Amino acid sequence: MPKFYQDNVKIRFSNTHVKLKLFLQQESQQTKMNWVRLAEHGRIPTNAKYMNPRISFDGLNWWISVCVEFPDCREILNDDGVGIDLGIKELAVCSDGTKYKNINKSQKIKKLEKQKRRLQRSISRSYEKNKKGESYCKTNNVIKKEKLLLKRDHRLTNIRKNYLNQTISEIINRKPRFICIEDLNVSGMIKNRHLSKAVQEQGFFGFRKQLEYKCSDKGIQLIVADRFYPSSKLCSCCGNIKKDLKLSDRVYRCACGNMIDRDFQASIISRLMEKNLQADTETLMQICTDTLVRNLRLWRVQELVSRLIFISSKAYSLK
Repeated sequence: MPKFYQDNVKIRFSNTHVKLKLFLQQESQQTKMNWVRLAEHGRIPTNAKYMNPRISFDGLNWWISVCVEFPDCREILNDDGVGIDLGIKELAVCSDGTKYKNINKSQKIKKLEKQKRRLQRSISRSYEKNKKGESYCKTNNVIKKEKLLLKRDHRLTNIRKNYLNQTISEIINRKPRFICIEDLNVSGMIKNRHLSKAVQEQGFFGFRKQLEYKCSDKGIQLIVADRFYPSSKLCSCCGNIKKDLKLSDRVYRCACGNMIDRDFQASIISRLMEKNLQADTETLMQICTDTLVRNLRLWRVQELVSRLIFISSKAYSLK
């Protein structure tokens, strides 16, 4: 998809139109564009300074994006935190019991996926039908079908991105003091041929990237658990680690009597990680303080010994 980016561009916006004036290296190459109508009205403020304008084409539509400065919006946060466990059965399970469903299992997505598969098969049959020797002939009918297929792809992508943004915004609007998530090995999960398609459709990387951006914007601490931290195998009641837990076991059963949903269990453990990090930080600070005091005492003893040696050598010289 082609993208055009220039710093030396003059740009003006109204509620319904945009006007561009590009300045290239040679004066004869200056390009002026009249007011171009925008498909979406009122999305970009008109009384602001614009930076880094970008014009892109996605195969169907032309898009323009600019950077606008806004004042810093720091909000008063709550004292509690949220632990999030990402998965395939449910998109996200929070430590307070909130579950966000997998949008790919809805009837709307399934219907669009079915239409997409039909279009792909129809385009393939059209290519085979219009084949001339070893080369394929692209007719107007094939071009129409490919454009329709591209629309279906964009529709599916936009629905998934919109659902991710709505989910993250709902979590951020609770104003927690911190959010804890796990560092998933997405590249390793995709290698599983049974789960690769489901993992790609969930968009774990996009979820984490958008969450990092919104947390930094609102001043919320984001804690990323270690990849090998046993959040699903660790009991939230007794702290026992169940090593023989399988992926097919959706309910966690511990010897202490704790029986809980596996994803909810992992979100609770992620929520408790902040306390463990605080305890580790306090322990580390105590160790550093003890080491500093020990070194200071040793330095004072060495200084005292050196002074005594100097005084004794001076007295010996006087004799």
